[in-house]
Amino acid sequence: MIKKIGLIVLIIGLLITLSVGVKVFSREKVVDIDEIQTSRDKSIRVYLMPLIGVTMMFVGAGIRLPEPKN
Repeated sequence: MIKKIGLIVLIIGLLITLSVGVKVFSREKVVDIDEIQTSRDKSIRVYLMPLIGVTMMFVGAGIRLPEPKN
């Protein structure tokens, strides 16, 4: 049962690692003159997901390692 959980965690980590990242949008004012206001959407890509995915892959692989025999 534990080995199956380790495999599931490993596969989820692989999928997260292969995902490109998360796009976050923020609104930025370009022109602000009295009644005239112009803004644009600025996209920022956050690359935190691959780090989390690699960590999950190591955890899943660690769970799947054979137990030491005494």
